[in-house]
Amino acid sequence: MSAHVLVTGGCGFIGSHLVHALLARGDRVRVLDDLSSGKRANLGPAAADVELLEADLRDPDACRRACAGVEVVLHQGARPSVARSVEDPRGSFEVNVVGTHNVLLAAREAGARRVVLASSSSIYGDQPTLPKHEDQPPAPASPYAAQKLAGEQLGLAFSRSMGVEVVALRYFNVYGPRQDPTSAYAAVIPAFAARLVAGEAPRIHGDGEQTRDFTFVDDVVRANLLAAAAPAAAGHTMNIAGGRRISINALFAAVAREVGRPDARAEHGPPRTGDVRDSLAAIGRARDLLGWSPQVPLEEGLARTVGALRQR
Repeated sequence: MSAHVLVTGGCGFIGSHLVHALLARGDRVRVLDDLSSGKRANLGPAAADVELLEADLRDPDACRRACAGVEVVLHQGARPSVARSVEDPRGSFEVNVVGTHNVLLAAREAGARRVVLASSSSIYGDQPTLPKHEDQPPAPASPYAAQKLAGEQLGLAFSRSMGVEVVALRYFNVYGPRQDPTSAYAAVIPAFAARLVAGEAPRIHGDGEQTRDFTFVDDVVRANLLAAAAPAAAGHTMNIAGGRRISINALFAAVAREVGRPDARAEHGPPRTGDVRDSLAAIGRARDLLGWSPQVPLEEGLARTVGALRQR
């Protein structure tokens, strides 16, 4: 049975993939996006089948209009960057916390059945314990991480006491086609790939031995669709990740091989403020509550990402 779904940030990287998946299964889709980082072009031909509201999460009235009549809200809209939150903590707070609160209030007022919040692995901070599991005390090391934690805690409180089911998904280093390699805050995989394709030397922050757990965007989309429906998921947070860690140096070598420049070298710069050293997710809770597990291994995901970048 089809549903009426709102995707906030639906013109962005993850949001646009969600929009395409929802349309493919026959849902009615509304998008709320201020187009500050998302692009209409990410929707492609699907834009004709989407109701697009160009508005800001910080506007409560816009959030009410966006939520009116929807059954499910997939809240992807955010200002997603540790570095940007360090540079502009107030602006990031207003989007990531106040905006999330506006969406939750509007969803409750509209009688939406469920809200799925995009949270972040950054809430764990630089704790040495691996893998990161959902029962660990959070230790955010940047304004962005603290903001995402505040957003998910607001959501869980709404789930407990405000009559709207909320699920928070903690994403670990999502990557894939349509991720913008030109942004000043570009994620590492598209940044590496774009510079290598252009014959330039990518930059690695720090010694490159820091590790990350990467998640292909299609796996994130499946997690959202399952979280929107699974009865047992309401009121829970869960990690969404590949369940495997790789050093940034090894990742660079893998991207360079995929691009066809296996002998390429990277430049190293100072570590970035707020970055964590190591990251690896425990993903058992998502398996138990959603029946979810990652399906796209890193090697396949890199091939698909680089292939899409070459087509662009």
